Amino acid sequence: MSIPFLDLKETYLELKDEIDAALGNVLEGGWYILGDNVRLFEEEFARYCGCTYCIGVGNGMEALELMLKACGIGPGDDVIVPANTYIATVLAVSNVGALPVLAEPDPETFNIDREGVTKALSRTTKAVLAVHLYGQTAAMKGLQTLCSEHGLMLLEDAAQAHGATHFGTRAGALGNAAGFSFYPGKNLGAFGDAGAVTTSDPSIAEYVRVARNYGSDRKYHNVIKGTNSRLDEMQAAVLRVKLRHLDEWNRRRSAVADVYLNGLQPRGEDLILPHTAEGNGHVWHIFPIRTVRRTELIAHLTERGVGTLIHYPVPPYRQPAYRELFNLRDSFPVTDAIASEIISLPMGPHLSLEEAHDVCDAINAFFAA
Repeated sequence: MSIPFLDLKETYLELKDEIDAALGNVLEGGWYILGDNVRLFEEEFARYCGCTYCIGVGNGMEALELMLKACGIGPGDDVIVPANTYIATVLAVSNVGALPVLAEPDPETFNIDREGVTKALSRTTKAVLAVHLYGQTAAMKGLQTLCSEHGLMLLEDAAQAHGATHFGTRAGALGNAAGFSFYPGKNLGAFGDAGAVTTSDPSIAEYVRVARNYGSDRKYHNVIKGTNSRLDEMQAAVLRVKLRHLDEWNRRRSAVADVYLNGLQPRGEDLILPHTAEGNGHVWHIFPIRTVRRTELIAHLTERGVGTLIHYPVPPYRQPAYRELFNLRDSFPVTDAIASEIISLPMGPHLSLEEAHDVCDAINAFFAA
């Protein structure tokens, strides 16, 4: 058997006619930067998320950086981020001159919550940047209350949560602003790098819109020192097509997750299955399991043709890039345990339920032996 972790080719083939037509229209139209497709995608994605504005940018990390700058965050400010996250979240904070302060996640969802963030608060805290890991949102109700009590900005890193909901509200509309990535492997993925900021705050939206285009509010008129981070017409055209299918593809992911959840049995520390928090609508960007026998299980699955990945084996505070900021003796036991035990199983809208059952059989056979 051969079951890839994710089959990106199939995401194109299913929509080939629609995507080819959309790309052909861009090429024939001859307008490739900040044209109708970007404008229309921004309108459609804002409406989808349930917020007022969407501003397309070059990639997910630049979305986070521009969002932070738009919120006035910079040198002298602390931004609380999860200890358990991809390094891009932490880099974005560093790159605007602010200090990333780490908070331990909830051990069941692997996302930050009010308890973990409260322990990381200080008088210089300016914002909380909550990451919606693996396809479900962080505990945003508690964080909304906490940030309101302390006068903090609440921001979202929604790179893995396209379509995820928290008590009925979609990711992208749960804080002051959100940064999205449309990297090809995401639930809503482009055919290259792409990103966006969503918000209902007109001042945040205007800053990002101007800053992404050299700081220009109109041609040859630069009101701030900006950058070049523009979602291009080709990627916007692809995203417009895929957005129409996102909810259906998320439903397919949920069906695969149901097979895993019903077909695998928790076995203490040998096998821990993911937990969906109350009020969360999970979209299963990743299906993460934990096991203290990770090396053995990965070898077993690889031998049987089952693809896996590890998200993420080295936390940001253990990366050489941050040795000057974080002491390796710093204690983040929950994050360290997650990093040493997590395995991501095959997941995607084109993984068949039969293949998901085969993955379950392979894992069950490993533990039965």
